[in-house]
Amino acid sequence: MTTDKGTTPEFQLRGNRFAPLTWPEMTPAQQQMTQSVLGGKRGSMQGPYNVLLRSPALGQLAQQFGVHTRFDSSLPLMLNELAILMIARFWTSQFVWWAHRKMAIDAGLDESLINAIAQGQAPGALSGPVAAVHAFCQELIQTRRVSDENFAALSTQVGEQGVVDLMAAMSYYTLVSMCLNVDQYPLPEGVLPELQPL
Repeated sequence: MTTDKGTTPEFQLRGNRFAPLTWPEMTPAQQQMTQSVLGGKRGSMQGPYNVLLRSPALGQLAQQFGVHTRFDSSLPLMLNELAILMIARFWTSQFVWWAHRKMAIDAGLDESLINAIAQGQAPGALSGPVAAVHAFCQELIQTRRVSDENFAALSTQVGEQGVVDLMAAMSYYTLVSMCLNVDQYPLPEGVLPELQPL
């Protein structure tokens, strides 16, 4: 993939309400954001970027925030993916769920827990950091608050930085889910929605 100045990088955007942009249609700021995403750890413009390009200064900040929450978090990948799936379920964000379900399994998250989240059901017995992350996220999503008990349990498992990094992942994927739901972003061809309305 070439992203040097004066060349056209290879990418394809998808969208629905926000028509997919092409390189010649982009402003210099949009092109710069595109080059940043393609030249970074993701290397792909799939997901919210076609929407975020409409506000490229914000989009640049958002994609940098996303890089940190996805690749540089202090949380183990499995715990990060658990939080992302819980946010995807809350927003019924089909693309986020589709993109991160396999990542969560590959990271070691139990498939029965993933299925329970998908169905909006209480999971079986959880322990350790998985239990702490699930309880923290569930309470924060449902009540917009977190009890002393769940805060202490999570802090004990992942430290104060981990608590902040978890909230960052939840907030970034809330933005992503909003972008995709407002756009009515299409799933890849041949992929069926996995999440049913709760």
